[in-house]
Amino acid sequence: MNNTKLVFKTGKAGFVLTAALVVVLAECGGSAHAQAVRIIVTPPVIVVPPPPVVVVAPPVVVVAPDNYVYYPSYGVYYNTTRHQYAYLRDSAWVSAPTPFGVSAEVVLASPSVVMDFHDDPSHHHDEMLRRYPRNWAPDRSHDGDHDRDRDGDRDRDHDDHKR
Repeated sequence: MNNTKLVFKTGKAGFVLTAALVVVLAECGGSAHAQAVRIIVTPPVIVVPPPPVVVVAPPVVVVAPDNYVYYPSYGVYYNTTRHQYAYLRDSAWVSAPTPFGVSAEVVLASPSVVMDFHDDPSHHHDEMLRRYPRNWAPDRSHDGDHDRDRDGDRDRDHDDHKR
């Protein structure tokens, strides 16, 4: 019983070709140690983000003009912006939180004049001494005139309604 089926029917030539193929494949497999194997690995790319940009704005500076009130009885200027007193002492200008030789309450209760300059009082002091001597007081002779005029207007309006 011969149940063997051959897939290929080969003759002598097929046998020789198959044997030659086996030899060639064996030779290639046997010489693998002589072949150089090179593996190329590219270096990783590292992306570093740039440092954050920090913008520092300059501080806001509010400049308020210096405003002065002059107290002629004491020759003292009060800077209402800086809350400082300015005065002449021993031929030098002084700026201090309190006046010299008298309390702030006494100075503030004395007659005063609001100044119309905003720079240093030393630039205007000679003129202020001429305008406002130490014994200067505000002119109050017309203080009652306003009330008298108002009363006269009221009386005149009242007389108009009677007619």
